[in-house]
Amino acid sequence: MAKRVMLIEDEPNIIEAISFILSREGLDVETHADGTTANDRLRARVPDLVILDVMLPGKSGYDILRELREDTATAGVPVLMLTARGQSRDREMAERSGVSAYMTKPFSNAEMLGQVRDLLASAV
Repeated sequence: MAKRVMLIEDEPNIIEAISFILSREGLDVETHADGTTANDRLRARVPDLVILDVMLPGKSGYDILRELREDTATAGVPVLMLTARGQSRDREMAERSGVSAYMTKPFSNAEMLGQVRDLLASAV
């Protein structure tokens, strides 16, 4: 059975690119674009990996990540955080919130795929 990835991102071009890359890798990719309802969606069908944008409508990726880590059903799910903001304080905030990996935009397809493979392998 294919591993499931939940991509929480609101930029259509990024959604399309990441979905294509991961689907071609044989992963089942589900997308969601609203920060307000992201955690409800995640709890309804817990994925093997979450790719999470920082800046989302309704709720930030940092808040979503903190709520994921506080919920026993989702606390152990690996989270790859994406952001256009690569400053050290942003990375530190993500690490304090429990992020598994952190990637700045723009990123290469190979970099994305490598991070996803590593996170899925370490979650086994």
